[in-house]
Amino acid sequence: MLMKFRLQGAQKGHGLLKKKADALQMRFRMILGKIIETKTLMGEVMKEAAFSLAEAKFATGDFNQVVLQNVTKAQIKIRSKKDNVAGVNLPIFESYQDGTDTYELAGLARGGQQLAKLKKNYQRAVKLLVELASLQTSFVTLDEVIKITNRRVNAIEHVIIPRIERTLAYIISELDELEREEFYRLKKIQDKKKIAKAKVRLGLILLIFYYYIFIIIFNFTNIFVFID
Repeated sequence: MLMKFRLQGAQKGHGLLKKKADALQMRFRMILGKIIETKTLMGEVMKEAAFSLAEAKFATGDFNQVVLQNVTKAQIKIRSKKDNVAGVNLPIFESYQDGTDTYELAGLARGGQQLAKLKKNYQRAVKLLVELASLQTSFVTLDEVIKITNRRVNAIEHVIIPRIERTLAYIISELDELEREEFYRLKKIQDKKKIAKAKVRLGLILLIFYYYIFIIIFNFTNIFVFID
C-alpha cells in the first residue's frame, strides 16, 4: 500500500510539474516575442534620439557641460516589483520621474523646440531600455527555472516512476509466489489428510475383511471337528 501511495504521489507531482512547465513555457514564448518587438522598436527610437541630439546641438550649440554642472540628482528613477507566474517570481522594472523637470523651460529662447524633442525621444529611449532590461531579466530567470522544472519532470517520468513501478512489480511477483507456495503447502496438507483418511479407511476395511475370514475359518474348523 505504501508503494502504491508513493506511485500515486509521484504521478500527481509529475502532472503538477508538467502543468507548471507548460505555463512557464507559454510565458517564456510571450516574453521572447516582446523582446524581439522591443529590440526592433529600440533601434528606431535610438536612431531618432541620435538625430534629435544632432539637431539640438546644431540649434543651441554644445550644452553637455551646462547640463552636467547643474545636475544634482537623477530625475528618472527605476522601481521594481514582482510578478508571480506558476510560483516563480519574475522581476519587473519600471521607470518614473522623481520630482519636477529642472530643465522644463530650458532652451525656450534658443532651440527650445529641438531640446523638447530631444528630451522626449531620450525619455522614450530610457523607458524602452528599462522595459527591455525587465524582459531580458525575466527571460533569463524563466529559462533557468524551465530547465530545472524540465529536469525534475524527466527525473520523475523516467527514473522515479519506473523505479517505483519495478519495485511494485517485484513485490507483487513475490506475493504471488508466496501465495502459490502457500496454496501448494495447503494442498499438500490436504493431500496428506486425504491419504491418512484413506489409510484409516483401508485399515478398517482390512480389519473387517480379516474378521470375516476368521469367522469363516472358525466355522469350517468347527464343522470338521463335529464330523470327526
